[in-house]
This record gives sequence, structure tokens and C-alpha cells, in this order.
Amino acid sequence: MYFKLHIFGLVFFSFTLLNCQTQIDKQEPKITYKVNKSEEEWKEELSPEEFEILRNKGTERPHTGIYNMHFEDGVYECKACGQPLFKSDSKFMSDCGWPSYEGAIPGAIVYKKDTSLGMIRTEILCSNCGGHQGHVFDDGPTATGKRYCVNSASINFINNKRND
Repeated sequence: MYFKLHIFGLVFFSFTLLNCQTQIDKQEPKITYKVNKSEEEWKEELSPEEFEILRNKGTERPHTGIYNMHFEDGVYECKACGQPLFKSDSKFMSDCGWPSYEGAIPGAIVYKKDTSLGMIRTEILCSNCGGHQGHVFDDGPTATGKRYCVNSASINFINNKRND
């Protein structure tokens, strides 16, 4: 009888571990990006601050970024690879200290669960290179209810004005 209980316990424990691993695999699928560079290549192309934010998921201090109070007509693109991410007409004043947008250009952002710092957030990454942009929150004041909170150091602005 003891042998049967022991075998049952091992089988049950094995299925439990297998199920946990299956759940982890479902939550975090491996993403392959079109732009795939080594860490050394990124370090050569980006400033130390840009590298820390885009590759190491860092965050710039609030109210210090060049695009926090920037409201010109154009497109904000990923600083690492140049992919367009946000249109200027989706930007709004959020008073959070970082540039905020109500939505991204379709297909430009990958969303990933972030449990760092003891909280659950949704990280936003460039879908072309995997560069960390910031996080998206469900507290936006616009019709979408979203607030894409982005680091200025992870983006560039391309003005829509044409020099004729």
C-alpha cells in the first residue's frame, strides 16, 4: 500500500511540475525580432543612457526627457532601429513626467507582462528590435483608456514639416 501511495505521489508531483512549465511557456513565447544585434553592437550604436533604457529596461528620471513637453506634428520612432511607433496626434499631456500616448501605430509594439519592482505592469517593446520603450497603463484620460508611458531616450521625433 505504501508503495502505491509513493508512486501516486510521484506521478501527481510530476504532472504538477509539467503543468507549471506548460503555463510558463504559454505566458512568455519566444519573440524573434527582425533587427537582431549583439549587446556589443548595441553598445557601439547607442549612448550609455539609451543602451540602459532600450536594452536593459531602464527608466529615465521623470520630467527630464526631451519629448515630455514636446507637441509638434510628426512621428516618434524607435531610437534603436528607426521603426515608427507613435503618431503625434496620439500624444497627450499626462503630468506623469514621461511622454504619453493614447495608442501606438498598429503592429509597432509588442506587449510583455512585467512583474519587476513588486508590481504587475505591461511592458511595451519595439516589435522590430525589441527595444524597451516603457509601459502601458489603463488609466489614460482619452477614449482608449490607455496611457503609453515612454522614455524620451528610447525614441526620436521625425517632423512632418517638409522643407520645399
